Amino acid sequence: MDRKGYETSSREIYDLLKEYAKSNREEMTESEKVLWNALRNNIQGYRFRRQHAIGQYIADFVCLPAQLVIEVDGGYHQSLEQQEMDNIRTNYLEEKGFHVVRFSNEEVSTNIKGVIQIIKDELIRLEE
Repeated sequence: MDRKGYETSSREIYDLLKEYAKSNREEMTESEKVLWNALRNNIQGYRFRRQHAIGQYIADFVCLPAQLVIEVDGGYHQSLEQQEMDNIRTNYLEEKGFHVVRFSNEEVSTNIKGVIQIIKDELIRLEE
């Protein structure tokens, strides 16, 4: 059976990731809610998904046609251990052909217009 373009996770762990993603969508951080409200309006004509499984990971937001992943990082991402895990995750996603852009909760909360402009710029750059 051919897999659809949005099926980017391993079949073996998909059910587990699907439940985890559903829980994440129901319990989004305030910054994730702010960004989702902006992204859901088809920026540059692109549709974003939230809490989408890619491999063994769940991306906060992804635009599959542009292969752009947006991550919103809370304060715990500043720890050395978490930064190492984030680097492993980013490397995995990049090996799968995705471009990853990270924003802090603070950036999203205090400068949503700037964040959206960066995302628009990335979408334009990825079109070239």
